[in-house]
Amino acid sequence: MSFLSDQPGSRPYRDGRRRLLTAITAGVLAITATAPLPAATARAAADAPWLTVSAEGFVSFSVPAAAVEAGVGQVSQLNVEGNFGPSAAWADYGLTRRGDVWTGAIGPLKPGLYSYQVTGDDTKGLKDPTNSTGVASKPLWSTFLVPGEATQLLADAPEGQGGKVETLTYRSGNEQRTARVWTPPGYRAQGPERYPVLYLRSGAGVSATDWLDLGRAKQILDNLSLRKAVKPMVVVMGDGTGDAAADAAAGGAGSGAGGDQELPELRKAVADRYRVHRDPAHQAIAGVAEGGTQALRAALSRPHDFAYAGSFSGLLTDAGARPDAAAGRHLKLLRLYTGNVTDPAYNATVRLTKALDRARVPYEFDGVNPDAGANWNAWRENLIDFAPRLFREVREHGPSAGHGRLKGEFKPPAPGTTPTPFVTEDGFVTFETTTDLKDAQHVKVWANWAPNGSWLRIPMTRAGDRWRLTAGPLDPWFYYYQWIVDGVSAKDVSNPTKVTSEPNWSSFFVAGERSRLLSDVPAGKGGKVESLTYHSNVAGADRTALVWTPPGYDPGRAQPYPVFYLQHGGGQNYTDWVEMGRAKQILDHRFLDGDLVPMVVVMGNGNVPDFNKELLENIVPAVQARYHISDDPAQQALAGLSMGGGQTFSMLKAHPGRFGYVAVFSAGFGSGAGVDAAAINNGTKLLRLYVGDRTDFVYPSFMASLTTLDSLGIRYEFDGPTPGPHGWDVWQKNLIDLTPRLFKR
Repeated sequence: MSFLSDQPGSRPYRDGRRRLLTAITAGVLAITATAPLPAATARAAADAPWLTVSAEGFVSFSVPAAAVEAGVGQVSQLNVEGNFGPSAAWADYGLTRRGDVWTGAIGPLKPGLYSYQVTGDDTKGLKDPTNSTGVASKPLWSTFLVPGEATQLLADAPEGQGGKVETLTYRSGNEQRTARVWTPPGYRAQGPERYPVLYLRSGAGVSATDWLDLGRAKQILDNLSLRKAVKPMVVVMGDGTGDAAADAAAGGAGSGAGGDQELPELRKAVADRYRVHRDPAHQAIAGVAEGGTQALRAALSRPHDFAYAGSFSGLLTDAGARPDAAAGRHLKLLRLYTGNVTDPAYNATVRLTKALDRARVPYEFDGVNPDAGANWNAWRENLIDFAPRLFREVREHGPSAGHGRLKGEFKPPAPGTTPTPFVTEDGFVTFETTTDLKDAQHVKVWANWAPNGSWLRIPMTRAGDRWRLTAGPLDPWFYYYQWIVDGVSAKDVSNPTKVTSEPNWSSFFVAGERSRLLSDVPAGKGGKVESLTYHSNVAGADRTALVWTPPGYDPGRAQPYPVFYLQHGGGQNYTDWVEMGRAKQILDHRFLDGDLVPMVVVMGNGNVPDFNKELLENIVPAVQARYHISDDPAQQALAGLSMGGGQTFSMLKAHPGRFGYVAVFSAGFGSGAGVDAAAINNGTKLLRLYVGDRTDFVYPSFMASLTTLDSLGIRYEFDGPTPGPHGWDVWQKNLIDLTPRLFKR
């Protein structure tokens, strides 16, 4: 099984590179130069876009340090905050300073609308001046669209073919308020025709203008109208939830205030200004979060006002205290929407559906959106589903495609009752700190849960004297994380897992078919991992390696075992392939599946100034003395990641043919000067190369290496980039792909 190329007709050696170059012509590569940029280049960079989106959804950031310093002063770190996390959670993505530019790349992101801002040192916010988009309620935010089939309704309609948005000013009590009003294409202020009305309400912390800037309401309504998928209507986007938010938080049973009182005044202003119907059969109301609560209350308590109601993550938990008995008779449509368990409305929706069932109030449920919480990613989809159902007959009344059922209330363990994290069977993970962090001001979880294993920081929420976060759904895989407490990294001390080379990291596992090869095999079925102590004349000290032997390893068998030397990267040590790379689990599964030639695998310590000498004079003799392994080069393999990959290339150049099987993960070949290409080709049965995608910072230098290898005439295999960054998600997949290829030629 290969995790590498999705290109059809995969062929080895240099052909793989040519396929890749064709596939990435539309891509954007991150800047990787470490030297300061020339002055002319720096000036050009200041005017260049800070954000670029590739056709495949990779997002590259390139922020001039001079622009940051001019805007917010000197910073020691720079993040891009955006809705990049699981279920579109708000998260921080850290950029790396390379010369005069802060850079980074993340993706591929799913098609959709994203919002972001640049933040230095966690507190110094900065608007991207190269992005003309904006969010009226969030002056530092910009947006960008990742194109795709799912975003067709979010695109601007052709010039002159869409509806219009106007500002309506009206009085509510002693206040002057505003709403945004969309009128459909062809709307006429004069004439006999009148239009039905949809009122879209906002939630706490949500502005009416967010319906336009983040909800893309104009684009959605324009495109649906041009497709004749909606009845021509007037859509009113207003603020005014007011005290209804507090009422909803208390359970939604009260009569409501604030926005509930403001709504009749808004309706009157709309009727006075626009040619709209005034009867309930032509009135609809929907809203997000607390605005959804308001919509539900209006529909259930005053059914003579609205014939259609939609709740997008509404927080009402009962049927509106004492629902009007006529609600079921007068409502033409009551449709409920909720995100997954990260949506605060999830549990509220569970309770509400039970209350509506008891009250015998008919309703429709759109199903649980598995990929979004309480955010605009879900609410845009809700509007797309809801608007075509208004003021017309529809045939389909069930949930949206891909949406699931409510499974009862989501109840993670009570605080302090279980080790963290708590992982559900469907991939939702709840983290919890100890009470030691009760005085912290900000706590985040930093983990490899961005697309394909990039790292994001997601804020936790204070829960009494602890901090909590539920995130997901996460794909089945191996994850690692640490706390960021007021800007300082810290370990989750409740999690017993450890990473020797990175003491603040902890790990957890999400089970599933995708992660099967990273899971533990049944007890007693796998191989063994032992420690081997040897003396290093390079380091001048005793050192340790870890050695995996296959199930049934027999030191007395007639034929010696092949041996595979597997090296770690910079800043790591010999324990990382076991603790982070899941090497034991991968090797165990590959062997039990019949995909692995029985071999001995050695994970040595590569932190030395002369790796070639360390390996040949210290590690290899020590392994030969203790294990029944072959000394035939054709029965020996060498591979390494990052720094270890560079060491592997160095060994290949200096001692061609010493190892019959060679593989490099995320490292460049370097100079071709003095390389004996013929000796490498004659002595190497397999030279297989791997690299992450364009989010891997070594990607450009790796691709340059292929040009060097081609020019030298060195044969190699490369099936395209492995999805993911310069990290363990990629290297685990590389090991999974490589091991069945060893010692079979």
